[in-house]
Amino acid sequence: MKKNPIRLLVVDDQEAYRIGLKALLSTVDDVSVVGEAADGRQAIEVSLRVKPDVVLMDLRMPGMDGIAATRQLIASMPHVKVLVLTTFDEDASVRAAVAAGASGYVLKDTPAEDMADLIRVTSKGYVSFGPGLVRKEPGIPSIVEDPIVLFSSLTARERDVLRELAAGATNRAIALALGLGEGTVRNHVTRILSQLGVTTRTEAALLAKSALRREQ
Repeated sequence: MKKNPIRLLVVDDQEAYRIGLKALLSTVDDVSVVGEAADGRQAIEVSLRVKPDVVLMDLRMPGMDGIAATRQLIASMPHVKVLVLTTFDEDASVRAAVAAGASGYVLKDTPAEDMADLIRVTSKGYVSFGPGLVRKEPGIPSIVEDPIVLFSSLTARERDVLRELAAGATNRAIALALGLGEGTVRNHVTRILSQLGVTTRTEAALLAKSALRREQ
């Protein structure tokens, strides 16, 4: 039996980009663009009407921006997943969006097939990150000043857990992958969040990906 396609809302203030993105994603069988919006306030209004599964949310828009819209959208429709649309120079905004409830981000120039993969993962409730944010020029803030230093406070096992978490794994999946009990994994995750100074798994995953890129 064929599954229903993922209901997608595209939010961006640039009409040409919205049209192009819709055209690209229209070729994906299991994704259906059910609406579009030009700013955050319109995104909330349209979401309440069309009930999307995933919202592709631009960050920088006039009026209500993507961060404020994400916060309000998640508060009113907790089941909706938000995937932030961003460019290379917006990692501080990405972290703010993640803190507001976004499930991850995708770069605007990501190929359609890769973007579709991230939309699928996001719709299933996993953390989704596109091809990572790069280090910035001097004077431009990054997601974290030095995540590698933060990771030095974690044990080897906690770093293993964090790598699995960064890949979008659930506690159960982490437990199976590492041969641990789910309760043990939960305890590790709690300590990891505390040591990294974040409050959500998504923020921890974002820091982990930043550190892994620094180590490469």
